[in-house]
Amino acid sequence: MNPTRPPAMRTIFKPFISHPYRGSQRLRPTSTQCRTFIQPPSIRRTSFLQPRRPAFRAVENLNVDRMRKEFYNYYTRRQTFLLFGALSGLVGIIYSSYMLYQIPPKPKKLDSGLPDKLDPFSTEAGSRRKTVIHDEAGTELVPTGNSTVPTFPRLLDLALGAEEGQEKVNGVEYTLVGLGVRTVSFLGIQVYMVGYYIATQDIAAIQARLVKEINPIATTLVSNEKDELRKALLDPERGEELWNDILLQVRPRSLFRVVPVRDTDFHHLRDGFVRAITARSQSNGSDYGDQAFGEAMKVFRSLFNRGKVPKKQEMVLVRDAAGQLTIAFDDGKTGMGTVGRVSEERLSRLLWLNYLAGSKVASEPARNNIVEGIMEFVERPVGTVATQVV
Repeated sequence: MNPTRPPAMRTIFKPFISHPYRGSQRLRPTSTQCRTFIQPPSIRRTSFLQPRRPAFRAVENLNVDRMRKEFYNYYTRRQTFLLFGALSGLVGIIYSSYMLYQIPPKPKKLDSGLPDKLDPFSTEAGSRRKTVIHDEAGTELVPTGNSTVPTFPRLLDLALGAEEGQEKVNGVEYTLVGLGVRTVSFLGIQVYMVGYYIATQDIAAIQARLVKEINPIATTLVSNEKDELRKALLDPERGEELWNDILLQVRPRSLFRVVPVRDTDFHHLRDGFVRAITARSQSNGSDYGDQAFGEAMKVFRSLFNRGKVPKKQEMVLVRDAAGQLTIAFDDGKTGMGTVGRVSEERLSRLLWLNYLAGSKVASEPARNNIVEGIMEFVERPVGTVATQVV
């Protein structure tokens, strides 16, 4: 009797492998399996949710030249940015240091009774007059408002403006008219303080000439006449005409006292003087184009072939009654000594006009201060300034 197997048992105990064991054939892959193993990755099937990966490796997508160029540009821009930042910081530090250096320290009130106000002029009874102080020796001084060169003497005694006679022995007394600071560049860098002095005995002649310019029958000027004269002296054309006439006809003995507020040299001072004289002489070539004037310019340049001019060391430019220019310098060791002379009157006149009149002067504060000093002269009767007691 042959027993039968239940169908369910046949399903449950079905062999796991799809192919029965057939000896050595079990180890041989079928053609379908071979195609699966050797199928290239590029055509491998993926689901629609997964992105297809590139067939080549990521390293093969790199451009070494482009990376090198981007690296170089990045560090070039970075270095440029850092360089400009460093330069901007340096400029800021220099400018801040300069501004701090230029701010004058607050003056201390000493026992000598010096005024707190350092303005060279003060207003008294409606009139502007020089602020005159005295040192321990009793010397009359005028404050400049500058911390490096704080004062100028109100009177100077020099023998440089006199060529002969008793004046050569005793010297000439000069009275300060006005002063100011010479600045250069748009930063307003201060170079030197300059003061204009006139021989005390020659002030009366200047008074008479200026008073007659405004009122021919007067000996002194009142307030509105002083304003008219001030306006005339500050006018570029009329002021130059007035001073040119005074220097050419009245010819007062006068000088400019130059005191540097920082270390400089003779060449730097010479260049400023020569530029000013040349600019004014070129405006009228018929009066200054001859050989004698050219030779005088050569002599003038040669006088400044020297070395340094330390700050606070005094230089004076003296113009005598004949118009001869004398240059003297105090080096701080041997005292005041003569540098040289130029006998051409036209050269000294142009140099004087560079400070006194015109559309462009060497120091606008000095020109305004000199005009105020002239106002102080003309408000007094002619001939009484020399006997004025301060």
